[in-house]
Amino acid sequence: MKTSSPSLLKATLAIVRKDLAAEFRSFEMISAMLVFSLLVIIIFNFALELDIKTRQSVTAGVLWTTFAFAGTLGLNRSMSVEKDRGCMDGLLLAPVDRSAIYFGKAISNLTFMLVVEAIILPVYSMLYNVNLFRIDLVGVILLGSIGYTAVGTLLSTMSAQTRTREILLPILLFPVAIPVLWRPSKPAADY
Repeated sequence: MKTSSPSLLKATLAIVRKDLAAEFRSFEMISAMLVFSLLVIIIFNFALELDIKTRQSVTAGVLWTTFAFAGTLGLNRSMSVEKDRGCMDGLLLAPVDRSAIYFGKAISNLTFMLVVEAIILPVYSMLYNVNLFRIDLVGVILLGSIGYTAVGTLLSTMSAQTRTREILLPILLFPVAIPVLWRPSKPAADY
């Protein structure tokens, strides 16, 4: 009797449901990412006592720094919890395509990152007195977050197998993620 493995979509959604259910039971990762993000924004707010025009010019840098650091914290936690609880071994033994594991973890990590970003944007708007409620900005944040979590999920899976995973992930991730996060200082038309 031959058993068929679940489809890629079913397996991916099962992993996403598992991750979301585990996180929304404890709020361990989202709360850590959120507190860290709030601290980064508050530190930047007090460290950069700037006029309104300068605050608007540093908004992109402060936001992406905050999102990158919080995202790295979340990516690290996501994979280290799987490794420490032995869940990664169970996922690898499941009769599913390995890409379903990657896509499931990437979608979960993206969801956690977007939840934190949705909370951080209004707080940042209030602290810095900058209007961030624009559709083009939301699109850029969404695309940047997708790129960051796509690369970060892959690298966090690899670094989770090492003893120095907390240090190794940022060392691997930040240089690779620079094209996702980089914003030229001059508009493209000026080049």
